[in-house]
Amino acid sequence: MNKIIECVPNFSEGRDLLKLEKILDVFRGRHNVKLLDYSSDEDHNRTVVTLVGEPDALKAAMVEAIGKAVELIDLNKHEGQHPRMGAVDVVPFIPIRNVTVEEADRLAREVAMEAAELYGLPFFLYEKSATASHRENLANIRKGQFEGMAEKMKDDMWKPDFGPRTIHPTAGVTAIGARMPLVAYNVNLATNNLEIATEIAKKVRHINGGFRYVKALGIELEDRGIVQVSMNLTDYTKSAIYRVFETIKMEAQRYGVNIVGSEIVGLVPLQAIVDTADYYLRLENFNIDQVLETRL
Repeated sequence: MNKIIECVPNFSEGRDLLKLEKILDVFRGRHNVKLLDYSSDEDHNRTVVTLVGEPDALKAAMVEAIGKAVELIDLNKHEGQHPRMGAVDVVPFIPIRNVTVEEADRLAREVAMEAAELYGLPFFLYEKSATASHRENLANIRKGQFEGMAEKMKDDMWKPDFGPRTIHPTAGVTAIGARMPLVAYNVNLATNNLEIATEIAKKVRHINGGFRYVKALGIELEDRGIVQVSMNLTDYTKSAIYRVFETIKMEAQRYGVNIVGSEIVGLVPLQAIVDTADYYLRLENFNIDQVLETRL
């Protein structure tokens, strides 16, 4: 592949494996499209998929996958810890090689236009594709979630960029757009008190005065009896993993709570891991070129 764009669609289904496999099958065995990773979470009831491809091939695959999700996922029956507004909740396109943000933006718009026409699904453009400043932040768009979105969209401020003026009756509404790489990063706390996770999330997220490139919320992991600070680091070079982790650890100590562990959802840029190792090991004069795999 010459031009490579990454796509990380989030599907609002993390429990029904048969439905997930039918959606994932759309990406398998396609020319110039490669399914790299997928991660499902039953508590979130959500699956994050990572694929790369040439623009035209990726467009065809994503339009078909949206149609399959619209067919299989009914948000009227959906419950989960993660906020959601659509069966295909968000579809970001990220430039990787020989591709500009502008090209990723154009691809997002083409997918939205075609899918809206085929499936009667409304789309909001977000991040680098946003048509207004109040639509850049995904959290602003998603506010109200599936249950409140029909009423929200009556306001001209929330008229969709593509598709019908109201939600799809079972698949809701989708956010789509171009963005830079992010790290989906979660920190698990040794408590079942959701209020603690929520308060710590407020301390680290940008909207409440925390790190500029961090979005965060507290989530309950019922199957494990603990809570989690669930985050998106939208620019790991400026809001580093280790810096966010250390802040959460410090804030948790105020409540007498330890960290159970942390997790990265989906794929992560190698540099983000190297930066973290560099910090904790106090490496001197180290750079990414010393990683064996980068020299192969």
